[in-house]
This record gives sequence, C-alpha cells and structure tokens, in this order.
Amino acid sequence: MEEFSDVGAVGDLKPGAMKEVAVKGRPVLLARVGDKFYAIEGRCAHMGGILANGRLEGNVVTCPRHGSQFDVTDGRNIRWTRYTGVAQALLKLAKSPRGLKTYAVKVEGGKIMVKV
Repeated sequence: MEEFSDVGAVGDLKPGAMKEVAVKGRPVLLARVGDKFYAIEGRCAHMGGILANGRLEGNVVTCPRHGSQFDVTDGRNIRWTRYTGVAQALLKLAKSPRGLKTYAVKVEGGKIMVKV
C-alpha cells in the first residue's frame, strides 16, 4: 500500500510558488495555486528540464528549457515547445507530446503530504 510522504509545512510554500521535492527518490514538482497544493512529475516530458526552475503562471508551469507547458492541476500538456513552424514539427516527430503524471496531495496538521 502506497503511503503519503511529508514534503514540508503549508507555510513553506506561498500561493503562486512551486518547488521540487523528492518523494521516494522521485523528483516531484509541488505547486501552490491559491490555497490548493498540486504535485506532478518534476521533469518535463519533452527534454527532461527541471520544472521547478521554470515559471508558474496561474496553474500552468513553463519548462525553462524549451517552453513546454503543463497544467499542474491535472498534468495535461498545454504546449509542447515555444517553437513554431518547422522546428516545432521536428520536435514533435522526435518525441510526441504527452502530459505528466500527477500525485495525490493532502494537508494534515499543517503538513503537506504527497503519495507517489
């Protein structure tokens, strides 16, 4: 049975902020949108960029490498890269767009808990 892991205190992450945490050896992006916490894979599905080094706008995280975007609430791919035209077509051929795995999050006693 999978268990929840403590990844920090609620007060450690302000609304609109994100950080990478390790849960059972996996890099996980923890994001706070308003008063809700979300956890998704910590690496971009496109080229493995560290999402915590990117930008969070609303519920969309942008990878710092090639501008791929993902919705932190459901892991859905919003944009595969910031490139357009031939460059985007070539990148899609190299690796097809996909979303990111999401993880269950709960708050218990002021602690943020994630289950991978």
